[in-house]
Amino acid sequence: MSITTFVLGDSGTGKSTSLRNLDPKTSFLIQIRQKPLPFKSKEWRQREKREDDIWTDGNIFVSDNSDKIVRILRRLPDHVKTIIIDDFQYLMSNEFMRSVTDELQGNAVFHKYNYLAKNAFDVIDAATNCPTDKRIYIMAHTQTDERGRTSIKTIGKLLDEKIVLEGMVTIVLRAQVINGNYLFSTHNNGNDTVKTPIDMFEQDLIENDLNEVDTAICDYYGIEKGSNNV
Repeated sequence: MSITTFVLGDSGTGKSTSLRNLDPKTSFLIQIRQKPLPFKSKEWRQREKREDDIWTDGNIFVSDNSDKIVRILRRLPDHVKTIIIDDFQYLMSNEFMRSVTDELQGNAVFHKYNYLAKNAFDVIDAATNCPTDKRIYIMAHTQTDERGRTSIKTIGKLLDEKIVLEGMVTIVLRAQVINGNYLFSTHNNGNDTVKTPIDMFEQDLIENDLNEVDTAICDYYGIEKGSNNV
């Protein structure tokens, strides 16, 4: 199975910016919601479907369809080692908003939330079952409950109470801005879901550099990091 990592944080805390030092030649970005990257890089290009149904080359795929994302994850080329799923929470909220005006009653209401939960679960399940040399980074916003506990943002109670998405992975980082510095917290503070393997990170706070995180994960698990020559 792959090494799947959650990177959680409020909007504007540097989650997407942390991609800036990744090698675009061995990386692939899945955007749930299309938006420009917050850094300059001509090597990141969106894949688009032409009129003849042929896909253009590129390392950015835009979709909020869970079935399409699962298919992409299952068909990743060998040279792609680092995969990022950005704005994961919109996988649920986009579908929710598309049907927000539907007048549902009884079991149909529960079915709607079960459908949203299954879509999210399927993507994470597919990510964790990618080949062992793949590193998947799932970026999402956070929510804080009435007890002050901060976790991944979801819709409905099924994922929070019955599944607990963070329990499906070993590594959870939290993006924070402290004194103007954009950082990842690596250890749990008692009120969040941050977790990392023993001795993977000595410091409680590290720079928000996903390439450095990827290097640390590869070193820890003895994975050969992708070559720049593809």
